[in-house]
Amino acid sequence: MLTLSRILVVPIVIGSFYVSGDYARWFACALFSAAAVTDWLDGHMARRWQQQSEIGRFLDPIADKLLVSATLFMLTTFGRLSAEAVLPALVILCREILVSGLREYLAGLRVGMPVSRLAKWKTVIQMVAIGVLIVGDAGPGFLPVAAIGETLLWIAASLTLVTGYDYLQAGLRHMARPPLARSIDHRKSQRLA
Repeated sequence: MLTLSRILVVPIVIGSFYVSGDYARWFACALFSAAAVTDWLDGHMARRWQQQSEIGRFLDPIADKLLVSATLFMLTTFGRLSAEAVLPALVILCREILVSGLREYLAGLRVGMPVSRLAKWKTVIQMVAIGVLIVGDAGPGFLPVAAIGETLLWIAASLTLVTGYDYLQAGLRHMARPPLARSIDHRKSQRLA
């Protein structure tokens, strides 16, 4: 249910970019932040109560990608990112697409790829960066809000490259293994989950 709420928030966050005024920016930031927190809460509750579902495993990454991709697109479209900050946004988007494709391919091989701790930190920094960038000029005048957001976005993009490379290496290792070894690995990962 929390995953579905994140998907439903995306059009509202997008729509807020078309409303002028500081309140619209703060409203969009609040919605984006709430969606980011529900992502963590949803995963935490599912693991704690062992209520992970197939539909949840399918929709959760889609909800995350939609939220991040749509918001980065809107920030770029509405000129809230400097020309230099478009590069880390593209790095983040490309990594999300590539890792999603890799996960999907490996799922077909019955190989799970758990999320690394560094990838979780990347997500936190990325979400904070995007939230700060949404607020932008509506933030406190004594703070360089846009510069802070863009710096965080560069940090997130750097971590994106590292974690993307880690996932790619792990995926290539699994693809290079014979099918029987992959089957054994799959059974081991199921017992650990």
